[in-house]
Amino acid sequence: MKKYILNFTLIVLMFIAGSCDEYLDINQDPDVLGSTDAPEIILPSAQVDLANNLMGWDLGFGGGYWSQYWTQSYTASQFKTLCEYQETSFSYAYSGLTTGTLNDLKRIKSLSVDPENLGYYYISEAMSIFTWQLMTDLWGDIPYTEALKGNEEVNSPVFDSSTDIYADLMSRINTLLTLDPTNSFVKENFDFLYAGNLDEWVKFANSVKLKLMIRQSETSNYNNGAVLSFVAANSFLDSSAKIVGSYWDDTKEGKKHPMREFSTGGANYFSTNVIGCKSFIDYLNKNDDPRIDVLFEAPSGGHQGAFFGDFDSKQDSNGSGTEDEDEDYSEAIFAADMDLMIMSDWEVNFYIAEVYARANDMANAKIYYDAAVTASLNQNSIADISIITAGYALWVDGTEEENIKQIAMQKWVANANYQHIESFLERNRTKYPAVNEIDIKSNRNAAFLAFPTGDLTISVNGRDKTNGFLPAAPVYPNNVLTRNVNSPAQKVDLLEKIWWNQKVGK
Repeated sequence: MKKYILNFTLIVLMFIAGSCDEYLDINQDPDVLGSTDAPEIILPSAQVDLANNLMGWDLGFGGGYWSQYWTQSYTASQFKTLCEYQETSFSYAYSGLTTGTLNDLKRIKSLSVDPENLGYYYISEAMSIFTWQLMTDLWGDIPYTEALKGNEEVNSPVFDSSTDIYADLMSRINTLLTLDPTNSFVKENFDFLYAGNLDEWVKFANSVKLKLMIRQSETSNYNNGAVLSFVAANSFLDSSAKIVGSYWDDTKEGKKHPMREFSTGGANYFSTNVIGCKSFIDYLNKNDDPRIDVLFEAPSGGHQGAFFGDFDSKQDSNGSGTEDEDEDYSEAIFAADMDLMIMSDWEVNFYIAEVYARANDMANAKIYYDAAVTASLNQNSIADISIITAGYALWVDGTEEENIKQIAMQKWVANANYQHIESFLERNRTKYPAVNEIDIKSNRNAAFLAFPTGDLTISVNGRDKTNGFLPAAPVYPNNVLTRNVNSPAQKVDLLEKIWWNQKVGK
């Protein structure tokens, strides 16, 4: 599967970047980019590789299951390990982000030391900081200061503490933001995210810093006044950093959105392995959220989700006369022209809304919250915004905690099909959606009737594995540990928290 995913990146690169032809030698191996002194040649590969990993095999499915958008179907076993909270490492993503994305970005920076290439340096550094944050947010302590130095014969890089990594990433983003790249030039056809518009990349860099700041909200490092001042003084992305769906060719294997690769053609995992999770389906369905019909295909009897991690059930939980394994559940939809997201406009607006909510500035909190929900609706091609004017997503002034919950719940919905691993990380930070202690297995019919709308549940088949807690972080990939004499001991399970994950809750 790893080879399949990495080849996808290169195939898409060749498909999109027709203007790169003068740099490509037809006598070279088409799966090897080769050496180049042109930073623009490497940029599309880095962007596609990052996006592909974010919604690819590990993080797309892992985040989708651990955020309880989906659950494993009753007729297959491909993703049972995710639903049973087995010691998952997301090794393909770890390898892809380091040997692929981060190495490419490092190469771009090394080729962009001249002033005329400041734009490429700025983009690659902003993306590098974004990617390193993702890495340490997932795995915690990782090689950082000595990473990516195999050409310098550093084959066993030390593992840096995640707190030190965060401190250095903050230093790097602050240094980057002192630069003004807007008078530089980046070739439009080689920047898949913003077509060479460096004003947008400055907004992206500001948004990355905001994300670094807000992720620390439950730690002693966080100062909401400082974050508020940063928000007031800067501009943030108002156009999502994404690879637009018009780039895909749905008629050809290897040229589709990564989730289309898995849901159609030879893979076809979705028709047999993925069904809607009751936690998410019920929340959308009972609140008349119009996004449900975009995200899921409704069976003839209406949308229905299954209990998370309950694929061994032989009972009739809903009393319909049909056993659980024979029910017709909602199935996830990925359109042929689906955008592939790196950082969304709703994500950033939700961050800003939270900053204002923590400052008890309800007027501005509402403005950015409404903008975030509207951006999500727009992304799903829904013009009707009544859910924020008269529906369940209407902003309600409340306590700080109540407002954080409002924001977090809508962020959970907005991220579906676009930013699955981000939902997993943000749930760990805010602890919303909350976890209900209901023991589904003890009485499935009672649990069905009293199912807590808007809450997550502990996996039926994984409850004992994590002692009634949700996963906090993946374990380390084995090859990361066995090839490095400076590696720490392997994590015992999925419960070892990342340093900023300090809020009380499961």
